Amino acid sequence: MAAPGTQKKTKNWHIRDDPITWNNWYKHVDWIHAILLGSLPLIALYGLLTTEIQRKTAIWSIIYYYITGMGITAGHHRLWAHRAYKASRPFEIFLIFACSGAVEGSIRWWCRGHRAHHRWTDTDADPYNANKGLFYSHIGWMLLKQNPNRVGRADISDLNADPIIMFQHKHYWLFALVMGFIFPTMVPGLGWGDWSGGYFFAAVLRLVFVHHATFCVNSLAHYLGDTPFDDRRTPRDHFITAILSLGEGYHNFHHEFPMDYRNAVKFYQYDPTKWLIKLLSYFGATHHLKKFPENEIHKSMVVMKQKKLDREKSKLDWGVPLDKLPIYTFEQFVDNAEENSWICIEGIIHDVSEFIEEHPGGRSIIAASIGKDMTTSFNGGVYDHSNAARNLMASLRVGIIAGGGEVESRKTK
Repeated sequence: MAAPGTQKKTKNWHIRDDPITWNNWYKHVDWIHAILLGSLPLIALYGLLTTEIQRKTAIWSIIYYYITGMGITAGHHRLWAHRAYKASRPFEIFLIFACSGAVEGSIRWWCRGHRAHHRWTDTDADPYNANKGLFYSHIGWMLLKQNPNRVGRADISDLNADPIIMFQHKHYWLFALVMGFIFPTMVPGLGWGDWSGGYFFAAVLRLVFVHHATFCVNSLAHYLGDTPFDDRRTPRDHFITAILSLGEGYHNFHHEFPMDYRNAVKFYQYDPTKWLIKLLSYFGATHHLKKFPENEIHKSMVVMKQKKLDREKSKLDWGVPLDKLPIYTFEQFVDNAEENSWICIEGIIHDVSEFIEEHPGGRSIIAASIGKDMTTSFNGGVYDHSNAARNLMASLRVGIIAGGGEVESRKTK
């Protein structure tokens, strides 16, 4: 038998199959992602401390932030990952350049991971499993190498069949370099001579904001907010996440209806990506916008509301369950009624001894009802009692009458 730690590695072995130790930790790190994501905030900070921000550069940085951010939300996410709408070829090419400027991986790579996330949400096969912690789902999953033996399978045959997407995938680093760094630097540089500001703010600082805004969809959107459509998994809806992620924060809705081009279904909810897709549909740049049937959306909402009501209901005292009550004959009810202040309503015996003095209709009415079947009187013969009265009587029940009332065949001879 081989000594511990010297077993032969299997053909499909991956470094992430081994635990992280002081001796092998560096082998677990995805150094490309670690260097990129670790250095950008430091470079941006250096730029903030050493370079004056010009107004034109600040405006351009914000504009390019929205362009590249929409490249992820309208492009990577809703167009290619979920096929929630169709785009004209010119707009699709624009989105390819825009999403490349966000430097978040090729379309093929990004969509493959995202489809796996939806198919295997909150499991070990989910590449950014929220159950592994907020840091892991936000950025940790990129700092560590992904184990191909564990990441869930996802069908990307449609992406593989698209020559433009495969071209971007093959030449991704060229796209990322040009659109992520060179182009945003050149606009202020050639436009008004601000090369340093263009690099530090329009390129690097903008990238930091784009990265962490979209990373929040994997992390914060699984921790902050409520679950109006389904509470079995971690995705949640919250306007703060929506503001941070250009409308992607209504994540509980999205995970229930991922093929819908909207993330926010209510008109007042912040979803600029939805607004852009809808606006462009009037000009033919987008078409075949998918919407899940409203009836099915409302079903999910009603089910969740019912679950919340059921939880609230379980906290209240609704009286002893009927199947737990003792059973008496009608004669036993009559014989014990005077002593115990029992009355019968709908075949159920109620102890009103502590309620006689509180009866809104007066003591005499309820006192005269002891030992009698008051079903007809209770249900409108004398007064049609309210829900509050019925709920109160449920808390006073102490037994059930066999047969529901006086039955001749049950009488003792």
